[in-house]
Amino acid sequence: MLRLYHVLLSGILLVLVPLGIKVFSPNWFGSKELPRRSPTFSSSPSLTSTDNLWKYLLNKTTTPAGWKVAACDGNAPLMCVFANDKLIGSVEIGRYPLDKQQNFEKMLRQVGIEPGQDASYKDPQYETKVLTALNAWVSDLYSVLSKNSDSSSTKGDRVVFAPHPPQKVQVGKLQGLSYGFTKFKSQGQVQEHHLGYVAFDGKALYIITTGFNGNSTLGKFSRLEDLTVFAPYLAAIASHLRLVPR
Repeated sequence: MLRLYHVLLSGILLVLVPLGIKVFSPNWFGSKELPRRSPTFSSSPSLTSTDNLWKYLLNKTTTPAGWKVAACDGNAPLMCVFANDKLIGSVEIGRYPLDKQQNFEKMLRQVGIEPGQDASYKDPQYETKVLTALNAWVSDLYSVLSKNSDSSSTKGDRVVFAPHPPQKVQVGKLQGLSYGFTKFKSQGQVQEHHLGYVAFDGKALYIITTGFNGNSTLGKFSRLEDLTVFAPYLAAIASHLRLVPR
């Protein structure tokens, strides 16, 4: 049954993948250009907060029966996911001030938003511009991943790298995008599966990430099945976060 589950998941995910899938080495994630501490797939600086942001941002939460979520103990920016009181996974959140995100500043200017101006999500044109900039951010992210994948050595089993098409989502009171990728082994099995959300409040980017079987030491799940079950609940949790335009 597990094999059949992987085959079905592989088929569903491949249908969602845009044309132009490439075959890459399974070792690309270890590139020096990408951080090992986080599955955000970017070279963004460390968090400016010294405390766990989930403690302040978590609001309404919905989980499967017998599951629960809570900000993890300590200062690491993690939300812990429990099933029957057993820790089964975690989700990382990062806040990245705009003055440290020069590439995204350029993307905002290209769509007509001057960095530093107050966010105005009540203006449909502003919302559209922000989503266009966020789409450019995701595209740039995928481009970096592809270049790193192309430059990695081909060793062992070849895999298919399948980026997920970004989708418009609600992140608190902010408009954001979901994104991520899946890597398939040549036999059709899922080797890695990563999920992410990105939103902009006018002053900083917020990036939420988790995954299965990646090199991250933070937000991750040890079982693909648990991550797959939790994914729609994570989307609901993200939509109720205490995040507002600034």
